[in-house]
Amino acid sequence: MTAEESRPRRRARRGGKIAVAILALAVGGAVAAGVLGMGDGTAADSPATRLPPKTVPVTRQTLTDTHTADGALGYGTTGTAVNRLPGTLTRLPGTGDRVTRGRALYRVDDKPVVLMYGTLPAYRTMRIGDEGPDVKQLERNLKALGYTGFTVDGEYTYSTAEAVRQWQEDRGLQESGEVELGRVMFAPGAVRVDSLQAGEGDPTGPGRKVLTYSGTAKAVTVELGASERRLARKGGKVTVTLPDGTTIGGRVEEVSTVIKPGGQGQSPTTGVEVVVELRGGKAQKAAAAYVMASVDVTFTAGRRKDVLTVPVAALLALREGGFGVEVVNGSTSSYVPVTTGLFAAGRVEISGDGITEGTAVGVPK
Repeated sequence: MTAEESRPRRRARRGGKIAVAILALAVGGAVAAGVLGMGDGTAADSPATRLPPKTVPVTRQTLTDTHTADGALGYGTTGTAVNRLPGTLTRLPGTGDRVTRGRALYRVDDKPVVLMYGTLPAYRTMRIGDEGPDVKQLERNLKALGYTGFTVDGEYTYSTAEAVRQWQEDRGLQESGEVELGRVMFAPGAVRVDSLQAGEGDPTGPGRKVLTYSGTAKAVTVELGASERRLARKGGKVTVTLPDGTTIGGRVEEVSTVIKPGGQGQSPTTGVEVVVELRGGKAQKAAAAYVMASVDVTFTAGRRKDVLTVPVAALLALREGGFGVEVVNGSTSSYVPVTTGLFAAGRVEISGDGITEGTAVGVPK
C-alpha cells in the first residue's frame, strides 16, 4: 500500500461521512468546519505525501462552552395556599400584593391566617409538650416578631405558650396558648400573590385552595430540553440579558424535570425547568423595570483554563480510533494522535506528543 493510500483524506467518502457522525457525537453539538476522512493505515507519526492547503497554529487559551436559551422574567416558581380551617373567606388580598412575616395572608370568619417564614409546612396543632422542628420554626418567628420570655429550642413549654398568648391577643385571636392547625401558613420568605383561587364570601374548609403565590424577588424561568440538563447545575452561575441589552448575573436556584402531555396522537415530552435567581440589589433593580419580559440566559456548560486548542476542522478521525492532527514542519508533515478535551465555539482542547503552543497543524481551506 502506498503512502498516498494510507494518508487520512479530507475529501468526503462513505467512511468520511461515518467519521463526521462520530465527531458530531463527540463534540456534543460543536460544528465541524470541514469534512474529515478516515485513513486505511496507522496514523501515528506517519508521513504525508503532500502538504495541507492551509495551516493554523496551536494556541493556548481559556476555552468556555456556553449555551444561550430563552427565559421568562417573573418571580420564579409559585406555591398554593391551601386552607385548613372551616368557615367563610371574609377577606382576600389582591393579585400582586406582598405579604410579610406576621401579616394576614387572608381571613376566615374575620380571623387572620398569618404568614410566617419557614420551609416546613404546618401539619398539626402545636401545644405544650410538643417537640420538633415545627415548634422551633414557630419559636423563631415569634422571636423575630419581638416576643420574648422563651427559648428557641424546639420544645413547646409553658413559656412558649405565654408568648403565643401575647401574639394571639395582638392578632385578635382566642388566647388559648395553642396554635391551631391552619392558623399559620409557612413560606420560605415574604410572598407576592400571583392569583386568587377563591372569592370573598365563598365557603371554605380543609383542603380548599385559596390563592397561589411566589417570592417577591425577580427571577427567571427557563425551559430546556432533556438533553440540555447538563447545562443547569444548582448553584451554577449564568448571565441574563435584559430586553434593553443590560447584562446581569444570576444563579441557578432550582432544577426540576417536567413532563408535558402530548397532543392528540402524540407522546408526552420530558423537559427541564430551571429557575434562575437574580442575585444582589443591582440585578434586582435592573430587572424591576420589567413586570414580565423575555430574556436571554447564557449557561456555562464547561470551562478549561490555559489549554492548547485548535479549530475543530483540524481533527482527523483515525481508523484505529480517536482523533489526530496533521502537524506541518517546514516542507513536510506527519499525522499525530491527540487526546481531545472540551469542545467550544468551534475549537477543541487537544494534547499529545509533540503538540505545543505554536505547532502548525493542517486545516481545510
